[in-house]
Amino acid sequence: QVDLVESGGGLVQPGGSLRLSCKASGRSFSVYSMGWFRQGPVEERDLVARINWHGGSTFYGDSVKGRFTISRDDNEDAVHLQMNSLEPEDTAVYYCLAYAAVDGRAGNYWGQGTQVTVSS
Repeated sequence: QVDLVESGGGLVQPGGSLRLSCKASGRSFSVYSMGWFRQGPVEERDLVARINWHGGSTFYGDSVKGRFTISRDDNEDAVHLQMNSLEPEDTAVYYCLAYAAVDGRAGNYWGQGTQVTVSS
């Protein structure tokens, strides 16, 4: 089992910035990748950004390219999402996802979500 603890959500005005963090913990696990998804009130859960642990390659959803930056902390098994130039359309619950192996078995692990609200 891998537990994910998210932090950094909140209320911000349009054009503002927020930084989300997600830290993984557990016994005998190895992270392959971590990322962020988001889900609005009437939308499906969509990928925002992902980073691979080996090599550090990143992937971003089209709507956040150039505004959001994902980074990782290998020592802490943590991932951060710097969100700049936020728009009302970015309002959603943001979920952290880790693709990790526990005792050699790979699987997806989800955080509980953190609310991001962009509003004036």
